Amino acid sequence: MSCSAEEIERKRQEALRKLAQKGLSPQKSFENGQNVSSSSKSVSSPTFSSVFRTSSPKFVNKFVDHSKKPYERISANTNSKQTIDFYGPNKVITLSFVLISSERFNVAMSSYSDAVINLFKQIPTRNYDSQTRLWSFHITEYNLVVSKLSTLKSQNVKLEKLPPFVINCLQKPIPSCDIDLNRLDTELSQTLLPFQLEGLRYGVERNGRCLIADDMGLGKTFQALAVMNYYQSDWPLLIVTTASMKHVWEETIVKYLPSISIMQVQYMTSGKDYIGGSKVIIVSHDLMSRCCEKLLERNFGCIIIDESHTMKNFKAKITQAATKLSKNAKRVVLLSGTPALSRPSELYSQLSLIDERFFGNFIEYARRYCNLQKTNFGLDSSGYSNLQELEIVLHRKFMIRRTKEDVMKCMPKKTQEIIRLDVNLQNFSQEDRETLRILEQKYADTKKSRDKHSLLLTFFSETAKIKIPSVCSYIHSVLEQKTKFLVFAHHQIMLNAIEDMLQRQALKYIRIDGNTTGDQRKYFVDKFQTDDSFVCALLSITAANAGITLTAAQMVIFAELHWNPSILSQAEARAHRIGQDKPVSIQYLLADGTADDSIWPLLQSKQQILNEVGLCKSSFDNISEKPQETKHIFVESRKKSLITNFFDKEPKKVDDERIGGSKIGSDSGINDFDDILNDDFDDVLCNIDI
Repeated sequence: MSCSAEEIERKRQEALRKLAQKGLSPQKSFENGQNVSSSSKSVSSPTFSSVFRTSSPKFVNKFVDHSKKPYERISANTNSKQTIDFYGPNKVITLSFVLISSERFNVAMSSYSDAVINLFKQIPTRNYDSQTRLWSFHITEYNLVVSKLSTLKSQNVKLEKLPPFVINCLQKPIPSCDIDLNRLDTELSQTLLPFQLEGLRYGVERNGRCLIADDMGLGKTFQALAVMNYYQSDWPLLIVTTASMKHVWEETIVKYLPSISIMQVQYMTSGKDYIGGSKVIIVSHDLMSRCCEKLLERNFGCIIIDESHTMKNFKAKITQAATKLSKNAKRVVLLSGTPALSRPSELYSQLSLIDERFFGNFIEYARRYCNLQKTNFGLDSSGYSNLQELEIVLHRKFMIRRTKEDVMKCMPKKTQEIIRLDVNLQNFSQEDRETLRILEQKYADTKKSRDKHSLLLTFFSETAKIKIPSVCSYIHSVLEQKTKFLVFAHHQIMLNAIEDMLQRQALKYIRIDGNTTGDQRKYFVDKFQTDDSFVCALLSITAANAGITLTAAQMVIFAELHWNPSILSQAEARAHRIGQDKPVSIQYLLADGTADDSIWPLLQSKQQILNEVGLCKSSFDNISEKPQETKHIFVESRKKSLITNFFDKEPKKVDDERIGGSKIGSDSGINDFDDILNDDFDDVLCNIDI
């Protein structure tokens, strides 16, 4: 089709008009009327490849001034024709302020801005970290930084400033006071070690409202009593503890506070008890929640809450009762070696017992430290954020925490070791092996959190059955060492299997689980500690991980794991604590191809979170490993009849107490899960008979 010169010119002008309406510039060659075709070799515009890559292997970026700092360098691609602004002219630059020490704070930029950088350079205490690409400033210049950056709001700069409670925490000075030890009973003041005196000072400086979170075995009981003895004029005193610890508190008060008559110390057993005439009332967590109104009538001026991590769920009745009592009390001391078992959200309800107005509300706390997210099911506060800042706030306002390594320089060494079990699946039927394989595959494929947790519990239960022969074989080999040791397990079937093996060896041992009464528990512990003929303590990992001292043992064996690292740390501390004068060996028995492969990484990740917030200093990352010695394989475990019994027979009913050849202890179905409330698995655990 041929066109006249007039038609060609008209079409050209029309094309130029359309391009002008779209805001695009035509190519120079086109403006000059040149006929540009795909086959032309005289095209003056750059090709796609020439703009985005070079053929020269020795290409030097001429746009980068290597003498400048990274944040001052401009992009290598300065061709304006190739620059695309995906955000548009209204792009928002977010500046996030985070406390990194009691003296400095960071400012993180969501994207680069010359205007922001220029303002940063005007601050005298500025410092730029080239590795993290973060600017930091001294806290005294916080207001100056904020005021200067506020002038950029018209340039779409958004400030995420430090929360008011952080500023108030830093600005409010902590009064330093001299402790008058004459206010304490002599027996108690002369017993306190230097670091325990420091704990007393910390509590007094905060007017008797604090959390003592020292490592297990460092005498938190003594420090709490010292603080309350200092404020004895504010009594009566309420001590909230576990049922198994009532004897410990009673004995400590009678021995170290002789100014308090034993007749003035009362353990509350029911809601009908008269408590009007006692100076010290000891009550269990459960009874406190059921008799809250009666306790409120007593107007307790001082409260000690032992094992305060059991109150991490602010919706639980026990936490609500403690909140009511704490509001009326003048002094409140919380005790826990593991205040957060796995995540920062578990701390909020405990911190609110000390100062309910500090954070404002849970939403503000969770938004700052739990990476609060809105999901289809509501708000999710199971995450974590700004942990370094949270650690600073905790230690400055609420909590004192020391580890054994910090305060006991001569503390015997603790070594941790993984024993890789020799799990011979040939001992089991084809059906058992297929079940294990299917569970492992389903767990790996499942994405939904709730379904994944449920599958892990089932996988965990089946793992116990698979590990029984190898665990019994290993413990049988340990018996040859003629040394006292502790064995922790979770499932009833595992506890029973180990007990059967110990009975066949005609050895003396104790067993403490969820069905052991407080009186039995004390008697069993005393027997193990004082009688050399008792070589083994068989313990439920959830019922016996706290509140007892078993320093007569130098070895702690975990036949099974628990998904909370703090539970394991508490269990380890039954032997590795004040009073231990020998090195302690900790051994974790793991089996490849079982739930251990999933639970161990979960423990490592949770432990890392606790380390970052300053609640733990241990780690599961660099533990040595060794295989189980097959020469010690328990011969009887290879008999099919015995293995069949492990799975087919009903758990036998045992006597509550049998001493002299076999057993002390009692059997239990479901163990007590109070100490793992609000964990990922708790809702499932409470409805499953493991």
